[in-house]
Amino acid sequence: MRIDIITLFPEMFEPVLGDSIIGRAQKSGAVRIFTHQLRDFAFDKHRRVDDSPYGGGMGMLMKAEPIALCFEDICRQTGARPHFVYMSPQGKTLTQQRLRELAELENVCVLCGHYEGVDQRLIDAFIDEEISIGDYVLTGGELPAMVFTDALCRMVPGVLTNNECFTEESHFNGLLEYPQYTKPAEWRGASVPEVLLSGHHANIDKWRAEMSRRVTLEKRPDLLNNEKS
Repeated sequence: MRIDIITLFPEMFEPVLGDSIIGRAQKSGAVRIFTHQLRDFAFDKHRRVDDSPYGGGMGMLMKAEPIALCFEDICRQTGARPHFVYMSPQGKTLTQQRLRELAELENVCVLCGHYEGVDQRLIDAFIDEEISIGDYVLTGGELPAMVFTDALCRMVPGVLTNNECFTEESHFNGLLEYPQYTKPAEWRGASVPEVLLSGHHANIDKWRAEMSRRVTLEKRPDLLNNEKS
């Protein structure tokens, strides 16, 4: 998978996406991540990509043409039109199911918003999907883009060592993950459940399924309606 990120702050991404699992995935070729400085597509010597909104109001808006030019340049590089995502508080909340669907694509482009947002004409003409990581507003789209990219890359074949790394996790099948424990078997008077020490895999699987539903009921009962069989 190739992921292109349009941003005013490309230097923010390498420290986060260049290390650990995602960094290794890039080195192995499982994913390719490219950042693009939006100001490189501005017209004036000050490299401005924003202007005041028509009708008045606070703040500035990102101009349509620099974004369009940048995206069109990415299309030329890839030889195809990537699925274009805009990280926006007005978008649909990101879910594990949507990540599973997007992970099947070959090319995804992510636009990081800033200021008071983006000229609506650019959104209407170019954006395929607006995605939010929660019902709150940040100072820019870079952090949401990092969250989205990290979560998406983990679903791409070859990034994690085994599919169980994510199929057993919270949200993958609509439920939260069961409790987990490690050594020692007793810690400050609290013991690991006996079933996990039994070596009986069928009983362990049954316990984990029951606990997963119990944890979901206690912490996120709203998810039970989304449970996958």
